[in-house]
Amino acid sequence: MYLIALAKQGDPTAYDRIVRRYYGFVRLKASSYFLAGGDSDDLIQEGLVGLYKAVRDFRTDRESSFRNFAELCITRQIITAVKTATRNKHTPLNQYVSFSSSPASAMEGEPTLDEVIPGPTVHDPVNQVISSEELQSLVACLSTALSELESRVLALYLDGCSYEEVGERLACDTKTVDNALQRVKRKVGAHLSSRSVLL
Repeated sequence: MYLIALAKQGDPTAYDRIVRRYYGFVRLKASSYFLAGGDSDDLIQEGLVGLYKAVRDFRTDRESSFRNFAELCITRQIITAVKTATRNKHTPLNQYVSFSSSPASAMEGEPTLDEVIPGPTVHDPVNQVISSEELQSLVACLSTALSELESRVLALYLDGCSYEEVGERLACDTKTVDNALQRVKRKVGAHLSSRSVLL
């Protein structure tokens, strides 16, 4: 109890000793659960947050021992983390599709989508008119140059779907999705080059 009292008062040495004492239990408890979008280290961290809360909230005037209270807090914290992850609250973060990373089949040095698609320019009326014309030209190119499969793959990809999700929705494999996106990238690049758009 003296160690708990010291830790409550902010003594880092006392808190470290408590963490060392309960770390094995935290690891054991974390290994019993699966965290969507995370790993065992994330669950161990959650368990240590639970231990911190146990130290903070423990009251000596209660019947329960600190050990029982700590185990309860650690378990609750881990379960809460698992339930939060399974509610898909963080799905957009866990399953994002990056424009800045190349697909698996991309050649060395091949530009990524964020390098091919022009970004915003300075808020100058001339630049805005040119950008608007370029965008209209790009949309026209995409509507005529892309096949139906390429258009559908690109639309789903831009909506944030992973290769696997696009494949499931279009009833094709991820290799087909990857190849379609590579063709889209080449067509967009060729169109922008023909318009002499500075990337």
